[in-house]
Amino acid sequence: MNKQDQPLIFELSTQGRIGFSLPEMDVDALALEEILPADYIRSVEAELPEVSELDIMRHYTALSNRNHGVDSGFYPLGSCTMKYNPKINENIARFNGFAHIHPLQEESTIQGALELMYDLQEHLIEITGMDEVTLQPAAGAHGEWTGLMMIRAFHEANGDTARTKVIVPDSAHGTNPASATVAGFETITVKSNENGLVDLEDLRRVVGPDTAALMLTNPNTLGLFEENILEMAEIVHQAGGKLYYDGANLNAVLSKARPGDMGFDVVHLNLHKTFTGPHGGGGPGSGPVGVKADLIPFLPKPIVTKEDGVFTLDYNRPQSIGRVKPFYGNFGINVRAYTYIRSMGPDGLKAVTENAVLNANYMMRKLAHYYDLPFDRHCKHEFVLSGKRQKKLGVRTLDIAKRLLDFGYHPPTIYFPLNVEECIMIEPTETESKETLDAFIDAMIQIAKEAEENPEIVQEAPHTTVIKRLDETLAARKPVLRYQKDN
Repeated sequence: MNKQDQPLIFELSTQGRIGFSLPEMDVDALALEEILPADYIRSVEAELPEVSELDIMRHYTALSNRNHGVDSGFYPLGSCTMKYNPKINENIARFNGFAHIHPLQEESTIQGALELMYDLQEHLIEITGMDEVTLQPAAGAHGEWTGLMMIRAFHEANGDTARTKVIVPDSAHGTNPASATVAGFETITVKSNENGLVDLEDLRRVVGPDTAALMLTNPNTLGLFEENILEMAEIVHQAGGKLYYDGANLNAVLSKARPGDMGFDVVHLNLHKTFTGPHGGGGPGSGPVGVKADLIPFLPKPIVTKEDGVFTLDYNRPQSIGRVKPFYGNFGINVRAYTYIRSMGPDGLKAVTENAVLNANYMMRKLAHYYDLPFDRHCKHEFVLSGKRQKKLGVRTLDIAKRLLDFGYHPPTIYFPLNVEECIMIEPTETESKETLDAFIDAMIQIAKEAEENPEIVQEAPHTTVIKRLDETLAARKPVLRYQKDN
């Protein structure tokens, strides 16, 4: 059988074949009806596939080999920092003392876990230049919302209820305006200048007595460092607003520059990005938030504190915005991030940034001859190309992304940021070797040449994948919801 013709698990099913053994149920049917309402008891057997343990192991192993992942191949997804997750993180997170505890245990029985959380808070305080950190938020966007809710509580506590607007750059992550809206703010866009940076004159135009905060990341979503960040902070602070740091791009400045030193008042971090927790479907995520001193009273409660060598959960925070997640955050991801920070050390974290920036600039310069380069200057951890040249030949950026699948690569981010036409955003991260970078560069160069010499190859891609060219509109409008077994 061809690998591309792998049957569904239901098609492998053979009546009477089982892959498990369980003891006989020791509750008779009558007693079961007394325990459960009749509406919850099946009248017919569930239609499940009947396969052996070997069948199911081979089936799902084969499916996994069709997936793209950081462990299986280069994953240059811009703005996502899809870097390798060291397996030592997984080993430590599986220690019994971490994996087998319960969040409702007495504090005296989980001093080791509390110490790890406290120490992680202290490390993140140092890394970001903040004064206090909460580990509760479950991911980056959740951290954004949490930070904005603290900013809102701060302004309200000062009787400054007219501050209803949050400013975001036109190159911002889509979560920024969404989080601001969910937090009850109106979003205002500030333009980028010809160099891809925030336009200071436009910023001065949009700030005012109704400004609650400016949200941005530095370097920005184009991979460019906001060189005027201190002046931007002054403009916002003089208007009475707060400066919010989206930590999605921290990998570009880790241990080199701190958001707190740039003038930011609030910062969220993505432990599942910068600090190598599993990403996406391998999550869950973790989005700790750090704040400057005047926002500490509004942090979610509880916060892990230390007094006389004893670690405890501090609930005595009357101005807190309240708990933002059940219990105390995604503890397993925090363990992984803590392991990464401790195993890397200060010098290792600096090397992360140095190699991430080196890799991005190397790739950008190698590809600049074959694709348009919207901003011809040094980038940080990621860079953007434009497929305008290829579009004139009838090849869209979407086609380029699909053609990369034929080379075995997960495509980079495309059509984002929106202020770059036919945008291709590439983030190689620091964990990739020069050989891997060169192979990807060669694939991108070949696709650029194909667009000139034989565009149909790119327009009709992919050719070698299990699923060929999809009709995205039809897939969105008529999704396949379930497998219907033939009678």
